[in-house]
Amino acid sequence: MKRTILISQEANEKRIAILEDERLEEFYIERTESIRQFGNIYKARVKSVVKGMDAAFVDLGTGKDGFLYVGDSLSSPFSDEIGIDPGDIKRKHVSIEDVLHSGQEIIVQVVKEAIRTKGPRLTTHISLPARYLVLMPGHERFGISRKIADRNERDRIKEIFADIEIPDGVGFIVRTAGEGKTKKEFLRDIRYLLNQWRNIESMQKRTRAPSLIHIEPDLIERMIRDSFNEGQDKIIVDRKELFKHIQQFMKSYIPGYEPELELYRDNDPLFEHHKVDEEIANTFQRTVALKSGGSIVIEQTESLVAIDVNTGKFTGSNNLEHTVFQTNMEACKEISRQLRLRDVGGIVIIDFIDMENPHNRREIYRAMRGELGRDRARTNILPISDIGLIEMTRQRVRPSVASSVFNSCPYCRGKGTVKSITTMGIEILREIRRRLTANGHKEIQALAHPAVIEHLLKRERQSIRNLERQFRSRIRLTGDPALHIEEHQINVEERKRGFLFRPPFLRKPVKTAQVQTPPVQTQQILPPSPAPSTPNSAHTHSSEPVTRPLH
Repeated sequence: MKRTILISQEANEKRIAILEDERLEEFYIERTESIRQFGNIYKARVKSVVKGMDAAFVDLGTGKDGFLYVGDSLSSPFSDEIGIDPGDIKRKHVSIEDVLHSGQEIIVQVVKEAIRTKGPRLTTHISLPARYLVLMPGHERFGISRKIADRNERDRIKEIFADIEIPDGVGFIVRTAGEGKTKKEFLRDIRYLLNQWRNIESMQKRTRAPSLIHIEPDLIERMIRDSFNEGQDKIIVDRKELFKHIQQFMKSYIPGYEPELELYRDNDPLFEHHKVDEEIANTFQRTVALKSGGSIVIEQTESLVAIDVNTGKFTGSNNLEHTVFQTNMEACKEISRQLRLRDVGGIVIIDFIDMENPHNRREIYRAMRGELGRDRARTNILPISDIGLIEMTRQRVRPSVASSVFNSCPYCRGKGTVKSITTMGIEILREIRRRLTANGHKEIQALAHPAVIEHLLKRERQSIRNLERQFRSRIRLTGDPALHIEEHQINVEERKRGFLFRPPFLRKPVKTAQVQTPPVQTQQILPPSPAPSTPNSAHTHSSEPVTRPLH
């Protein structure tokens, strides 16, 4: 299928969009300010060994320690690093203390980026990818990608490598892109990878731990290496310097090949011209519409991604079972596409609309498995359950695209909700009653967000008067727009003391940009008769606290 690859650079950001039939299928973003570690190789030092977790924390010299499981540390191309005889691995259970010790220097590669508070995941099993091959130092074996399914093609590739002299101590895996390639093209990759490995061996001898000894190429070079299809893809670039860089990289990486490369010169932004910006914006929406009128709802949580399929406005033309089946089939393609675009990983639960026919359930499972076959990330999918759920996993090696574009809301701290003004009003009344019961103060001032104060004056006036009569006290209400909607402050005037309540998520400073809380636009609070209005009444969106006496 003919594809168009759009490459755009703006300020410190590079974006790549891959279109199939003018429809966005893949989207990647990389910023210079973000630290990308996936694929990097470090000469590191073991910081601590945790027996209870069968893992070690490893100092990479980056400020955030990496995490190395015992299963990822049992072999290394630098055999003197391992503290156990490799022959013993199959004969007994191996503890992390049998393999590593604090202060030990090891060569590790990052196989999963740091995500939120978790450090990067590491391995001592080094692998170096090229266009058609992957080099595996320390593993003298040969393999072919499972996605090359044709038996004749697999036999042809095996015959080619039977005639190639492979150095001792290394192995190779043929990537999917190697299908149909010649011996000459494989030899070019072998020479490139062996030279890269020799440079790494030299660097690890000359540097002290912890230090970086090999860095993965940038986003554009990785895209050409991993995604570009010769003779099928067209590349359009909007910066002259990028255009020249890609030309030079293509000449050295794929010699003799003339790519279909175009420099975009129009005034309109490249992504806007191809209507990609609108599709990217839709990618970050919670609800994604289907062409038929149905929809899918995508919710990303800490532990998994939940996807719900709905018929929406689609009513079909036959019967209910047929309508549901059509909606689910359409959802299979869109779900697979959204997983690629959002680059979400981990556990994914898909709630398809219930189908009574077992044959239809099997068809949905086959369709979903087929769509996931296009994904370059590894996936594992289980058959659809009796209640219409599909459980699957998708390889997660880096944070999702959304996490690169968005920060948690500084107001709700990522919860997505705040307490209602009714709830806050009740909490304030409860706190006032508690303080009056305990101490019997003669005058209390309650400060809260203006919207909460307005609610108390309009809806809870009688409750406040009852408290005043019961405890023979005076209660003053003050609206302060500087307070969070979930904050309130109770001041005891008699003793000149106060109590500020803050919800738990506001008690610790959050390392995000400080955002000024916007004032709530409300009408002037003028209590109805018999409460008198004050001559200096102010609107609740004033920057100064507004006090409303009840008498």
